[in-house]
Amino acid sequence: HVHGAAATCCDMAVLPFRLRLRTAAISGLSPSTSVVCPSRQHRDGGSFSCRAAAAAGGPIIVSGDPPTFVSAPGRRIVAVGDLHGDLHQTRAALVMAGVLSAESDCHVWTGGQTVLVQVGDILDRGEDEIAILSLLSSLNVQAKSQGGAVFQVNGNHETMNVEGDFRYVDPGSFDECIRFLEYLEEFDGEWDDAFLNWVNVSQRWKEEYRVSPNGDWLPLNFVKKNKGFAARASLFKQGGPLACELARHPVVLNVNDWMFCHGGLLPHHVEYGIERINKEVSNWMQCSNEDSDDTNLPFMATRGYDSVVWTRLYSQDSVERTRRSWDLSSIIAEQTLKSVGAKGMVVGHTPQTRGVNCKCDGKVWCIDVGMSYGVLHSRPEVLEIVNDRPRVLKGQRDSYDEMEVLDYL
Repeated sequence: HVHGAAATCCDMAVLPFRLRLRTAAISGLSPSTSVVCPSRQHRDGGSFSCRAAAAAGGPIIVSGDPPTFVSAPGRRIVAVGDLHGDLHQTRAALVMAGVLSAESDCHVWTGGQTVLVQVGDILDRGEDEIAILSLLSSLNVQAKSQGGAVFQVNGNHETMNVEGDFRYVDPGSFDECIRFLEYLEEFDGEWDDAFLNWVNVSQRWKEEYRVSPNGDWLPLNFVKKNKGFAARASLFKQGGPLACELARHPVVLNVNDWMFCHGGLLPHHVEYGIERINKEVSNWMQCSNEDSDDTNLPFMATRGYDSVVWTRLYSQDSVERTRRSWDLSSIIAEQTLKSVGAKGMVVGHTPQTRGVNCKCDGKVWCIDVGMSYGVLHSRPEVLEIVNDRPRVLKGQRDSYDEMEVLDYL
């Protein structure tokens, strides 16, 4: 499997593959086409401990499948907001956070024992979604070998794509799905190796595809559109290989008593059970029983204005709310965090035009800055938590500790 810098350069030799991927010819794909689903192998599991953990105060212990509770003694935590298919901005954010090498042609973990958390919405609005998923998974493998870890939290755009809702898909992302399936067809191999290596070859495939006769996306190119739709449906449908990749990740994650989720955690979510929510969403994503009328859609997590991935109770801008609504959100945040014994909450989902900031009397950090070119194309920002003290990173010359600002005010 892929480990460390030796397996991260884009010009690396083709990795060994052992498991034949059963993919249909692209020209014959339909939304019901079956593509082999990845197994849940060594990249995740109910618990793990990192080997190089002595200096940080102990191993990282993960409980839950998908991961729900993480104990990472002494670790620096970095949280990144919505990425929406923009690989360039994703790299910029991770380099700024100190967890990714600055070289554009390599993808080397430089975060040591850092714990990186991405809070969802990798999909839609941009054209390099699978490459970003591949990058984060590759970095996780590398990070584990150094005593760190990378976690992803699913957002509303992840659940929408598993449902087959492609309204916000960038045309370039349909192209990426076609290229990715063609890439898989070329190898006899193991899904993990193929998936982890995609970020290293995706740009080359994109460049070659653009100069090919079919590398356009004209409004009347119905054959091309149907081909892209079919490719995406085969990858992201319930039980599809990328749906199974998403199923590895939770919708709510507790790291050192900090709660990470896409929209927000509310009291009724806690009462229902965080592990239960994560497991139900994961099982729903992996389900491949197409003959069943019951999709078992986990409503509390994925549907409705007060679901985990859709609520904007904490992240909505203050100018759009009444004073009573603002006070109520602070009370609810305090009650929620108290019920789970958490120190704070970190959410994405709603672009913050003034950058990463904290709301609800400092209890909730909103870290979606709309960095993707498909949203606001704003400058990347990330949240760093060291010794339970949050700090916004905007670049070496432009970082500040918002808690200090709150103390001053």
